[in-house]
Amino acid sequence: MCASLVAATDDIPEVGTYLFTVREPDGSLEEVVLVDLEDGVAAWKNFCQHETDQRLDRGNGAAVRDGRLICPKHGSMFDAETGYCDNGKAAGSTLVEVDIAVRHGQVYLTDDDLEFVGEGGIDDDGSPSSTSHLTF
Repeated sequence: MCASLVAATDDIPEVGTYLFTVREPDGSLEEVVLVDLEDGVAAWKNFCQHETDQRLDRGNGAAVRDGRLICPKHGSMFDAETGYCDNGKAAGSTLVEVDIAVRHGQVYLTDDDLEFVGEGGIDDDGSPSSTSHLTF
């Protein structure tokens, strides 16, 4: 297993998400969000299960309330730790988990099916953006 450094745990906002881009086995790009949990970090593919073209994090952090990621379009709320949604149009579904490991304050992508491309989301030209993850 080859692990790629994604970010330092200090880079993940306490409320919100850290966005990065990966390459799928078919060559397509996909976005992933890191979520700071009380006892670690979770990684989820950045789309709502109700509408897969609806991103949870649109480039400046997903809305997170009471330990849940909120779909900005329909308001479905996904548990940040388990990915499960029990309300709204996505009720009964679970976010797609991405394998990561946290070692010595660093987050590594350990999912054998994905290749780390870069920080940020996918721009319109298909490349990762270089936007900051700071929000005000």
